[in-house]
Amino acid sequence: MERRLAVIDCGSNSFRLVVFSYTDTWWKRTDEIHESVRVGEGLEGSGALQPEPMERALETLELYAHFCAATGVDEIRPVATSAIRDASNQAEFLAAARERSGLEVEVLPGPAEARYGYLAAVNTTTLSDGVVLDLGGGSMQLTRVVGRDAVDARSWPLGAVRMTERFAPGKKKKTEALREHVAAELASAEWLSEGGRLVAVGGTVRNLAAAAQLAADLPSYGIQGFCVTREALRDLIETFSSLAPEERGEVPGIKASRGDLILAGALVIDGVMEAGGFDALEATEAGLREGVFFERRHPDGLSSDVRRDAVRNLASQYDTDFAHAEHVARLALELWDALAAHGLHPGEAAERELVWATGMLHDIGVAVDYDDHHKHSRYLILNAGLPGFSPREAALIGQAARYHRKGTPSPGEFSPVLHDGDRAALDRIAACVRLAEQFERSRDQSVHDVEVSVLNGTAELTLRASGDTRIARWAAERQSDLFERAFGRGLIVR
Repeated sequence: MERRLAVIDCGSNSFRLVVFSYTDTWWKRTDEIHESVRVGEGLEGSGALQPEPMERALETLELYAHFCAATGVDEIRPVATSAIRDASNQAEFLAAARERSGLEVEVLPGPAEARYGYLAAVNTTTLSDGVVLDLGGGSMQLTRVVGRDAVDARSWPLGAVRMTERFAPGKKKKTEALREHVAAELASAEWLSEGGRLVAVGGTVRNLAAAAQLAADLPSYGIQGFCVTREALRDLIETFSSLAPEERGEVPGIKASRGDLILAGALVIDGVMEAGGFDALEATEAGLREGVFFERRHPDGLSSDVRRDAVRNLASQYDTDFAHAEHVARLALELWDALAAHGLHPGEAAERELVWATGMLHDIGVAVDYDDHHKHSRYLILNAGLPGFSPREAALIGQAARYHRKGTPSPGEFSPVLHDGDRAALDRIAACVRLAEQFERSRDQSVHDVEVSVLNGTAELTLRASGDTRIARWAAERQSDLFERAFGRGLIVR
């Protein structure tokens, strides 16, 4: 049965409502409303929510409540973070919210807010050891992660709205004052420099990642898994510093509503990277809202295998024939493993996982239309933002799926994100999945195994089947050109 949960994130800068639809086998975001409320405006100087920001916040909550009622969402989780948590008139705001919208807003303590950012990060990346950074408008949370577990979590009043109001960075003196303040605040987080990766969540992070991606002229299909180097961040800081606050929102990748805050946010993040000795940060599309949902989704809040869950989740959303997809994936892996054993390719574990993912997702484009479904599959894979996979890996999976039927694999527009050797890897992945698809043309799993022998420059594939293999052999042998290009051997199928 399909269920829906609306999470309302009442942040210091923006209020965001996200609807998650889910069953026992899949989940996805199915609606979202975002308002730049700036409820924390003026809080830094007064200690209280100001009348105009408070009224904007209450009107937005009324709107969200009406939206949920009109669309039949009856499970709602409103949570508030730094600005409302720190406001001296918090009780007045919560009572007004209850009266005007009927919503019981839960004010998250700093450690709880940090936990949801941590859950968002570890369930959408492969982070095992390192630090999760969650930067909002009012506060910043840092969580030390060891073996995927949160071992320490703290909150600092270093949010982008708060730091902008206090320091108004841009001019050298004010920028240095903000930097010194961040460094002093972070002195208490001695574990920042203990190594590992830095994964970051939040709207500021997403904007910075999008801007860095565009500045590097990279193909843009979301920022999930994109790494922003310290050098790229410093370049953006220099660009923002040269512009007036109202002009910073015109930088490609930066939303206009966040332009006046982006420099302060970037400086805070740079301060964390400086204190921890991090060369790069990995961005994720997820945020506090997803963290709240993941707490509901998983018994202990953690996915057991982020990459496998992401692939199966995407496949489930498009009515995949799992008997077929899993069989294609298994045959492709069997073929890939055997060819590696014969020394025809390096047999790297990371590539093997991409073979499996391509096999599982190669047909999801049929949900759009059978004609050109290989191209539709690529589109869906790339635009899903596969959690746990880097943009490079997603590009290889998408391109291999695009060539699972015919054609000569090519990186095309994705060449800028690929590494040395990836063109050959793409050929191998596409060849193995394409052959497995031909072995499974009957879609009845009658070809249950493939044996590989290599002799005199030719690879001989022997099909073990419970039925007639003539169609499978005929279809597979038509792929001999791609096979030879990928593995440097002729192809015979018996």
